[in-house]
Amino acid sequence: MCNLYSITKGQAAIRGLTRAMRDTTGNLPPLPGVFPDYAAPIVRNHQGQRELMMARWGMPSPPFALKGKKTDPGVTNVRNVASPHWRRWLGIEHRCVVPFTSFSENETMPDGTRPPIWFALDETRPLACFAGIWTRWTSVRKLKEGETTNELFAFLTTEPNKLVGRYHPKAMPVILTTSDEIDTWMSAPAPEALVLQRPLADDALIVVRHGGKADEP
Repeated sequence: MCNLYSITKGQAAIRGLTRAMRDTTGNLPPLPGVFPDYAAPIVRNHQGQRELMMARWGMPSPPFALKGKKTDPGVTNVRNVASPHWRRWLGIEHRCVVPFTSFSENETMPDGTRPPIWFALDETRPLACFAGIWTRWTSVRKLKEGETTNELFAFLTTEPNKLVGRYHPKAMPVILTTSDEIDTWMSAPAPEALVLQRPLADDALIVVRHGGKADEP
């Protein structure tokens, strides 16, 4: 499960790759570490155009996961898109892409520690996107906040390729590397768009760092 990623490319690069025509993020700084429930940039379909905007990471949890709980911190990774809970957000109006430059899984070491290991498309950490979904939702994310209404997002996962599976055998994010793939995810009928829920080729990613932060050498 990917619960940490980075986005260190600027707004112009994000708008160029995603063909976003509207940008409401203000002065977007580099984000070397995005954690669950953090605000991060996404690109969604909004009022007939693509909009770059900020949202909180974590879609509403299924009802069964909330029994006996007072808060819902959200679900960051979505795998079972056949579930009615997730299927309602697979329409074009709820699809988004999540820009990133690297993402992290935890590597299990012989001493039992689990430091992060960072993956990217290559050493330069070029921009790519996760295939995501979003919604506007009212809930209690944290007790100290009380009930709030937020734009929320999560991204899809799939079986891992050989490289990611070496460290995390259960899943990897669904990654879109080209504007054409982003166009398909953002505008194609759901059966066509969901063909993109597949692992990248085994040689499409590299490990750029063991431990530490994504942007450290």
